[in-house]
Amino acid sequence: MAQSAPLILRIVASSVSAANQAGKIIRDVMSKGELGIVDKGVNDLQTEADRTAQRCIVSSLSKQFPSIKIIGEEDQGGQECPLPPEWLVTDSDPGVLNLQCPKDLQNVKEEEVVVWVDPLDGTSEYTQGLLDHVTVLIGVAVGERAVGGVIHQPYFEYQKFERPDLAPGRTIWGIPGVGTGGFEPRVAEVGKRIVTTTRSHSNALVQSALDAIQPTEVLRVGGAGHKVMLLLEGKAHAYVFASAGCKKWDTCAPEAILSAAGGTLTDMLGRPYLYHASVQHLNASGVLAAATKEDHAWYASKVPDSVRQKLSG
Repeated sequence: MAQSAPLILRIVASSVSAANQAGKIIRDVMSKGELGIVDKGVNDLQTEADRTAQRCIVSSLSKQFPSIKIIGEEDQGGQECPLPPEWLVTDSDPGVLNLQCPKDLQNVKEEEVVVWVDPLDGTSEYTQGLLDHVTVLIGVAVGERAVGGVIHQPYFEYQKFERPDLAPGRTIWGIPGVGTGGFEPRVAEVGKRIVTTTRSHSNALVQSALDAIQPTEVLRVGGAGHKVMLLLEGKAHAYVFASAGCKKWDTCAPEAILSAAGGTLTDMLGRPYLYHASVQHLNASGVLAAATKEDHAWYASKVPDSVRQKLSG
């Protein structure tokens, strides 16, 4: 079945398994207590979990799909590093393999695919023990658009377990035109305007956009993956970040899943982000996302001209 399924389904199915293994690696590193933190810049940390999780994902996908382009946050030549055999994932999620692939993606070739990987989204929160903010992101793009996404939450509902490393985690996926799996999308409470935004990269521009929206509540959390999960779970209506900062590996997977669930993710001016291999990695014009297209249009209409001008480059 695996080899007869269309390429896109096989990549997403393999990404589900790779994300599960990466989550286990992240929990193992934390439980051993040696995070191996490297400071890459202002509010930009890297840990041993980031590095080893990326090696797992990149090596596993490269072995199965040698001609796809993989762009990961932790640029370390993961394909060439020695890899413990137990880290290499070769199985695929059968539920994804059995799906009906959209017609326009049925004949995609490996050379046309770009996979964007953030092996540990929310690294700062990981080092601070805010474990529910942490996600593993694997986004699949064809041409310029995100066509598949996987989000793994290594510490999903970890409070229910005796130790955080005993939590099995949760993996969700989405393919626009197909649907989502691993969770049940929920609708946020009507009559409120709950907005999620950055907890560590705020500035006057970010605050100006929030003020214009007049939210009833602001959830300041870490990780783009976690913020989009709040939309998908009905805990927030919109994700507003009026600043450069996040990258394509932060948004490719969340955008694909949100789109598959009926939502929209763009820059703050409502323009789509592109995910081809030569695109700049920085999302220079911020992020605006909502769980429905109608909500996204409303929030986009409230972005002040002063914010638009600052981010229009």
